Amino acid sequence: MSEQLYQRIGEFYDASSALWEKIWGEHMHHGYYGRNGKYKIERRQAQIELIEELLSWGGVTTKNAPQNILDVGCGIGGSSIYLADKFTADVTGITLSGVQASRAKERAIDAGIEEKIDFQVANALSMPFADNSFDLVWSLESGEHMPDKAQFLTECYRVLKPGGKLILATWCHRETEMSGDLTTSEIRHLKEIYRVYCLPYVIALSEYIAIADRCGFNNIKSDDWSISVAPFWNVVIDSAFDLEAVTGLVKAGWKTIESALSLGLMSQGYSQGLIRYGLLYATK
Repeated sequence: MSEQLYQRIGEFYDASSALWEKIWGEHMHHGYYGRNGKYKIERRQAQIELIEELLSWGGVTTKNAPQNILDVGCGIGGSSIYLADKFTADVTGITLSGVQASRAKERAIDAGIEEKIDFQVANALSMPFADNSFDLVWSLESGEHMPDKAQFLTECYRVLKPGGKLILATWCHRETEMSGDLTTSEIRHLKEIYRVYCLPYVIALSEYIAIADRCGFNNIKSDDWSISVAPFWNVVIDSAFDLEAVTGLVKAGWKTIESALSLGLMSQGYSQGLIRYGLLYATK
């Protein structure tokens, strides 16, 4: 089952990444619209703001700059190149998409920092790196793709150097301990998101915290930025159906078309409180 999932994820991003870059740019993740989600900001700048806010939240600055960074789920290298340039750091990015890895390498060359960055096709549940290799593991919206969340965090812990930091932002579902189990309609909604976006399942943020604790992480903290990022999906929906985007969708194939037609699933999920944007920070 996992191998089939990995293939589907790779094929999904192989088909859709070029269109995303053409229409929406190199950052394949949410934007940040202020703590209350009210900032009026251009979408690409909002995506950069998300990176900066995550770094600030995680206490990562130029004064304690990481020098060896792993970007798990690197896409076409948006975060990797940004972090390498900001911190003059060595960055390794991994993805399941060969198309993404190739394009990320091209973008690093265009940026003139190819000697600082390496992109690989690799499985985050079995990373091809030695123990204690990185002083920052950065995972921006890749946890939702992992079929074994515990193994994923175990691998993040393994490859971190002692004292190294994990900063993870991922799609979650609402907490159930206080507000009750997921309803039948909520489960149906999530399953449709899983199907369209090639996800095995998502979990509540509290479950990530518990897993991180079992893995041995220290200084664990978390936050919920759902309100801060929720406007992103409506912005993408508004831009998805202009002539250039529609033409690109047709060329990209049915799976990409279906994902575009299903953008409302995420917007609705946020508005209903079902989809949450969870943050996890920890050290080794």
